[in-house]
Amino acid sequence: MKTYSGPPESSRLTSIPCNFCGKDNKDIFLECDGFEYVRCGNCALIYQNPRPENGIVWDRYDEEYFEYERRNEENFFSLMKMGLADIGFPVLEKEFAGKRWFLDVGCATGLLLSYVKERGWSEQGVEVCEPSVRYGSEVRGLAIHNGTLEDAGFMKDSFHVVHCSHLIEHVEDPHSFFREVYRVLHPGGYFIVTTPNCEGMQAKLKKAEWRSAIADHLYLFSRTTLNRYLLKNDFVPIRWKTWGGIPRGEAPAPVKRVVDSLAKLLGFGDVMICLARKKSS
Repeated sequence: MKTYSGPPESSRLTSIPCNFCGKDNKDIFLECDGFEYVRCGNCALIYQNPRPENGIVWDRYDEEYFEYERRNEENFFSLMKMGLADIGFPVLEKEFAGKRWFLDVGCATGLLLSYVKERGWSEQGVEVCEPSVRYGSEVRGLAIHNGTLEDAGFMKDSFHVVHCSHLIEHVEDPHSFFREVYRVLHPGGYFIVTTPNCEGMQAKLKKAEWRSAIADHLYLFSRTTLNRYLLKNDFVPIRWKTWGGIPRGEAPAPVKRVVDSLAKLLGFGDVMICLARKKSS
């Protein structure tokens, strides 16, 4: 089953060059139901083209999306905790003495923020879905900005860790996003990014039917293209992990356990996570 998504746009579309290299040399990569992805012939970035005009995708995150997040937040939170454990978050926490700040971009209802707050972090979230922001602020007592990272206006070098899970594939301008993460991150601080892996086994087998090939995902990253963004924006990738070999319900439980273990071991999982560090000078 595909990930939650708004409907593809049939109008108000715009054609764009490659966000990474600026070239317009592209070939069709996936033809989906009502939209398509192209692959840059110069740097191999995969992106929707044509795609919805700026702002349209963010407008889809409404009350219906909030209800989806609330129904699934425990499962999403469990996966995020496992991803953080995979890249050694409990160990890197010990590097920061005294007051330490954690920013979660695309924090949804704030369950992860509540978790890190309990572990002694000062928390800040960013979320475009207004009902989710209201819930996280009023019910969980969290500091959450309603909008995008770029318009939040955080001070330079504010955060020791910036985290985003299943967010960068939605952003309109990844370069702008990575630059802003770099600006707000403390020198030597960590950037943790999770996104679907378009080089995973499921992506290769299912192609346009892959659960992450949806209208809300403007980009599909591979480890190679994500690594290029990190390096170009002065991050040093430290650790990579993937997970998810077979979706739940598509194979007997013993088979799923074996394939999921191999996906993590060999790196062909459906989702990837990277721990990167901002250069200190």
